[in-house]
Amino acid sequence: MTDFSKLLNPEQCAAATAGEGPILCLAAAGTGKTRTLVHRVAYLIENGVPADRIILLTFTNRAAREMLERAQQLSGDAVASIWSGTFHSICAKLLRRYGIALGHPPGFKILDEDDQKQIIGRIIKETVKDPKDFVKKEIVAKMISEALNEQSDISFVAARWMTKVAGVDVDAIVKIADEYKKRKVELKALDFDDLLIEGLKLLETQKEVREILQEHFLYVLVDEYQDTNLLQARFTDILAAKHRNIMAVGDDFQCIYTWRGAQIENILQFPQRWSGCKIIKLERNYRSVPEVLKLANSVMDGASSSFDKRLKPIRTSNGNKVPRLYHAYDGRSQAAEILQIITRSKEAGVKYRDMAVLYRSHFQSIEIQISLGRAGVPFCVTSGVGVFEQVHVKDTLSYLRLLKDPTDELSFLRLVQLLPGVGTKSASSLWAKLGKKFNSSIAESRAKLSELLPQKARAQWNYLSKCFSVAHDYLKENDVGAILEDFSQLFYEEHLLREYPQAEAEDRLQDIMELSGQIAIAPGGLDGFLSDVALMTNLDDRRNDPSRDMVTLSTVHQSKGMEWPVVMIPWCCEGLFPSSKAIEELRIDEERRLFYVALTRAKDRLSLFVPQTRRNHDGGMFPVQMTSFLKDVPDGLLEHRQAVFVPEPIRPMWRR
Repeated sequence: MTDFSKLLNPEQCAAATAGEGPILCLAAAGTGKTRTLVHRVAYLIENGVPADRIILLTFTNRAAREMLERAQQLSGDAVASIWSGTFHSICAKLLRRYGIALGHPPGFKILDEDDQKQIIGRIIKETVKDPKDFVKKEIVAKMISEALNEQSDISFVAARWMTKVAGVDVDAIVKIADEYKKRKVELKALDFDDLLIEGLKLLETQKEVREILQEHFLYVLVDEYQDTNLLQARFTDILAAKHRNIMAVGDDFQCIYTWRGAQIENILQFPQRWSGCKIIKLERNYRSVPEVLKLANSVMDGASSSFDKRLKPIRTSNGNKVPRLYHAYDGRSQAAEILQIITRSKEAGVKYRDMAVLYRSHFQSIEIQISLGRAGVPFCVTSGVGVFEQVHVKDTLSYLRLLKDPTDELSFLRLVQLLPGVGTKSASSLWAKLGKKFNSSIAESRAKLSELLPQKARAQWNYLSKCFSVAHDYLKENDVGAILEDFSQLFYEEHLLREYPQAEAEDRLQDIMELSGQIAIAPGGLDGFLSDVALMTNLDDRRNDPSRDMVTLSTVHQSKGMEWPVVMIPWCCEGLFPSSKAIEELRIDEERRLFYVALTRAKDRLSLFVPQTRRNHDGGMFPVQMTSFLKDVPDGLLEHRQAVFVPEPIRPMWRR
């Protein structure tokens, strides 16, 4: 028998070797959550629990594989028969075995995201009069998904979306959703959302199946419990109801995905739902130096609703590792300081891959990406797409390039294909008929293009033509902010709302406004900026090489579960982190948790940045304040520094 007390710290050992009954294991950041779950599995098997009567529910297949591989190293091949996987994969397995009771044959097909979109796309073409003017199949798929997960009527969800997205026809959406449901039955198929919905229905409605499964599973283990939604929590509650041996492992401090359905109440109310619940706290942090943990603890002192726990350091400092708070003049000063930190760290022997810049929203990284790109510092973006590879940025730059160069064929082709009814072939035909030149400053050229366009494209073209008609006057004044403001408001915003959900469309519009601010202060103006972009985008392919030593740029959401020796967090300012939208919607607690996640990614050195001013899209300035999350931090937990680089003041440019 394994002596778990020699392998684990006392709290980990208590969780891994706990007896029967419900257990809530509160595993704070960097405290060995996975290690504890792995040893829990090994302990149960060594104590005679048949492996196939243990079920381990995770949120990624990678996590499930990692845990089983590590458990196998401890307990041998016996672990192979454990029921382990994501909620959706476990539901699929149950439905293949028992789903006939709900009318699902054992050989049902599982539709992936592409399958779903293709089917919905075909239905749209078959049922909608003008498919190209209708909302995109991706958005229809999201509506159907929301309705399923909320157990709401599709008409209710579609009506809610109608206030966000242009062109939503509620009756048409209902018809498409009904037809999609019929097609799935005809194909004997379930999509990703159906797996969880039908898996839960199996437990709730089929008494015989429910009793078989409740009897069979002696122990139910759930990883990342703070990320469960109502359906997932209900599923595990039912499964564990007979033997009551459920272990929920998670951290309420790291519940940051409520926007995609996670319910923090699931973990906060777990002890109330399970009488006699034993709470075990994992607080010994093995990741970060003590100074980082002190700051993280202080930030979470302001949380309004959470379990009482503190990160306790295992590591020692080995020198002054107090997190640094850099007060910068503006975004350029901040980007320059980040570049300096990266350069100095590299010279000190730190690899690029051991450094990360974590930000609240993608647009906050644009100035940093430009700075690193100009300096030749290799970096990768966790989304896999750098700022100048983004579709909406490419569209915007095509508009600007065509303003500057009437012979830019690629920009013309890209831009006109944003219009309804214009595809690749028709765009090329238009270019040829225009004599391979489009001078947008000339009214006759704009009128000629309008005549050549298909009828359905002309309404949208009128808005874009209006943008072109005034853009050249702004161009003479170097007022790129005004150019892009018109482009966004008169034309591109509606396009984005047809292509993406409102929140994503708004984020992309924010990127464009941020981009215009960078152009306004770029050396050489718009021409210099476009030249720089051309040079930087030629290096994009090199960023896709995972073997390269590169700095990581990531949103905080995408960084969860990761760690780096050196972490930098820009724009620690009110309205940016927390975001202005979160402030308006009173979601400050979740933003605080997100800030905590960002802090606890740092192993050795943490640098925070608070610019004093932020630029408008026209190059003008307005003041910003330090985030409320840092205002109450006690003296001594932060080392205040002034960013060295102070840019020369730039004359604000105002709209006429």
